[in-house]
Amino acid sequence: MALFTFARRRPDADSDVVARGLPEHVRESLPLRFEAVGEALASGGDVAAACHVVGRDVARDGAALGEALSGLRTTYTLVRGSDPEFSATEALSVAWSEATLEYLHDLSCEDPLTGLTSLAHVRTRLAEVFRDAELTDVPVKISHALVVVEVRVRGRALLDEHQFTRALRLVQVAEAMRSVFSGGETIGRLGLNRAVAVVGRHIDLGTSVNLLRDFLGDLDLGDADVRVWIEGLPGTHDSATRLLDELART
Repeated sequence: MALFTFARRRPDADSDVVARGLPEHVRESLPLRFEAVGEALASGGDVAAACHVVGRDVARDGAALGEALSGLRTTYTLVRGSDPEFSATEALSVAWSEATLEYLHDLSCEDPLTGLTSLAHVRTRLAEVFRDAELTDVPVKISHALVVVEVRVRGRALLDEHQFTRALRLVQVAEAMRSVFSGGETIGRLGLNRAVAVVGRHIDLGTSVNLLRDFLGDLDLGDADVRVWIEGLPGTHDSATRLLDELART
């Protein structure tokens, strides 16, 4: 990740719009990326939600966690004249950590928390499948498919959930998937709540998926909703890559 340094926001030459409840001179002095937090503080909005968005943004910009927290402290000082609240600090820190982990997962072959291969590695495996299809003249949509497992918490439980709780659930999911797909299939992570296996479309695939559902049903996954489905692969490598990205975002 690139070295990032916060800079004061420069006034826009054509900016005459003042955020509700936030004086223009204060808004212009806020650290880069922190305007949404300042506006939420001034207007009584959802500060934690704004901090979550900003935490991910500054992590993607390459800011260290200390820099991000310094920016939050400066924003609170300018707008309220006080130190940041715990809920705001926690929201920013968790979001920063999640975004940083996603970045590291894309660089490495294996997710360090769950043992699942990274999204980048799943893409590489699909590229190999499509190359093999060119040699055998067997379309990928006939020879292979994706088995996707989603473990998602909704409602109030989602707000209270820690990222490591989510990761521990995926560890259990990964073990169940490896028990069913033990023939060298690539099993990876898709975003925060999903895992995927690149599998052959054999006659027993439906039976294997039903067995996986049974294994997952025996796990202690708390209040999480679990979905398992077979995702067909499109006819081209580019389309398959877009499908993976969409599954990881949803």
